[in-house]
Amino acid sequence: MHGLAKLLRLASCGVMFCLNAHAATPVFPVQTGVWTHALTAYGEPKYKADFHHFDYVNPDAPKGGVLRLPNPDRRTSFDKFHPFSIKGVAPGGMTYFVFETLARFSMDEPSSMYGVLAQSMYVEPDLSAITFRLHPLAKFSNGDPVTAEDVAHSFRQFKGKLISPTYTSDIEGVSEATVLDPQTVRFSLSARKVGTLFDIGHLTVFSRKWAAGKPLSEIVGEQPIASGPYTIAKAEMPSRLELKRNPEYWARDLPLRRGHFNFDRIVYRLYKDPAVRREAFKAGEFDILRELSSSQYARNHAGPKWRDGRIIKKPLEVATGSMLQAYDFNLRRAKFQDMRVREAIMRAWDFESYNRYGRFYRANSIFNNTDFAADGEPSAAELALLEPFRKELPPAVFGPPFRAPRNDTHPGALRDNLKRAAELLVQAGWNIAPDGLLRNAQGEAFTIEYLEPLSIGRDPAFAINLKKLGISYTERLVDFALYRRRLETFDFDMIIIVDGKFTLPDASALDSLYGSKGAKREGSFNYRGIESKAVDYLIERIGAASTMDELRSASRALDRVVMHNHWQIPQLFTRDEAMSYWNKFGLPSVRASYLQVDSLPDRHSLPWPLWTWWDKSLDKSQDK
Repeated sequence: MHGLAKLLRLASCGVMFCLNAHAATPVFPVQTGVWTHALTAYGEPKYKADFHHFDYVNPDAPKGGVLRLPNPDRRTSFDKFHPFSIKGVAPGGMTYFVFETLARFSMDEPSSMYGVLAQSMYVEPDLSAITFRLHPLAKFSNGDPVTAEDVAHSFRQFKGKLISPTYTSDIEGVSEATVLDPQTVRFSLSARKVGTLFDIGHLTVFSRKWAAGKPLSEIVGEQPIASGPYTIAKAEMPSRLELKRNPEYWARDLPLRRGHFNFDRIVYRLYKDPAVRREAFKAGEFDILRELSSSQYARNHAGPKWRDGRIIKKPLEVATGSMLQAYDFNLRRAKFQDMRVREAIMRAWDFESYNRYGRFYRANSIFNNTDFAADGEPSAAELALLEPFRKELPPAVFGPPFRAPRNDTHPGALRDNLKRAAELLVQAGWNIAPDGLLRNAQGEAFTIEYLEPLSIGRDPAFAINLKKLGISYTERLVDFALYRRRLETFDFDMIIIVDGKFTLPDASALDSLYGSKGAKREGSFNYRGIESKAVDYLIERIGAASTMDELRSASRALDRVVMHNHWQIPQLFTRDEAMSYWNKFGLPSVRASYLQVDSLPDRHSLPWPLWTWWDKSLDKSQDK
């Protein structure tokens, strides 16, 4: 490392310690050297060890009734029960209802992890390890106690072959699990980062007896032996799953579970077509519908059943940050390797036309809805992080933050954007040929195939604008299994991906999306194929940040690099969760801050309605 860069790095405490006049003193944003019920980054946990319940639940919510749900995402079928391996498709809800983790985040703090299976946690003062002491009441669905050997077994299973990157990325910084006694397990950290502590705390635990200990990649139809509040009652592959509440659920009376999991049964029914799913909701086939389409939310979440109160339309405001929803370019394709080409295509997407119902905000950052998004000119701390990579970065990185061009500033704004796009394409060696198609010097036409598993034709303005530029644009609809396989093998031109929610920037999640090591590893979430030393370094600094200021500076620097490289066409985000639900629910009086409506796999944004609502017909306080 160059001397100046090293001094800057030390001066900002970007390494794992700061130097003072006397000694090297570790500085970490988490409590170390003591046993604790909760682990919090950059602060103290809101709930003390003797807390009674979370504020966002009703601790006396009645138990009973049935919660009926649809497929929460693009999955339209399932052929196995667990989501941990690459092969096959699992139904929604399993990780939230059947399986349990060592710890979970609360829904009203940006980063506080409370022990679930773990009664307490101990972080070594040098961040070399974290130890979990299991709750003595913890049991699996078969009645066996949860032991440290089960935890170590689960960890080794996730280290195996053909495991989904969602789970392998969480344990990349963990070298081994050591059983200290039947209820205590210690994880040695190869990556001494705060984020790694939270990653391993999110480890899913299951019994060594599940499927006789077969590798996860070989487990398909064997029902899980797990410790969650629900077990599988009935499965009709590929489209229906019924879960039943375990009356012997070991944690039902613990403070962190009081007021949770109030329905006796949860029934998932999967629909192949979004339009059919909406009509099924109106017909009463299921109870809650989360809506992603602004036009559908405006037009189709209305009618007699809404007017007379049988169905409630209610977007829930959230404090959760939104990473990108974007058209991701596959940089492994030669035609997308020139940044001018990517910017040109970005200029052809008309957000203002797409957002005609006004529900969305334009995504200009990978950290939308938070102050981790780049703001103004780079600060001195950001420049110190960016300067060593100046030669590889676009000059725009060192100026104002990315802002997508608008098409509503004056009557000819779209025309001007398309004109600029055409100029960029010419500069990159693409010209309009006599046949009206954009071609390079070798005569190859510029084609884009957009891959989609649900429905096509949702964005006609984009197709029209690309045609004006001479680009041959097609949309291909495939079933979800093939879609997933093509993503895993990077066999696509362009896709729409929602990168997820967050509360604080998470180095592991960012590494899985943007880290160079995933660019060539099949099954990774680096769909774009990004390989950037600057990105890798900045993600490392996010993981090593010891103060909130350091975290903010590294995050804003990364934001500038990702956005100004135009590796994607940023689309939109919302500050709420749009939904309608049948008027059958009792709701806690306090709403969670960090939530989602449905059971999407997001550990920072838990499904508050599914976990804490109840059947109001069972509420004794209701007038009869």
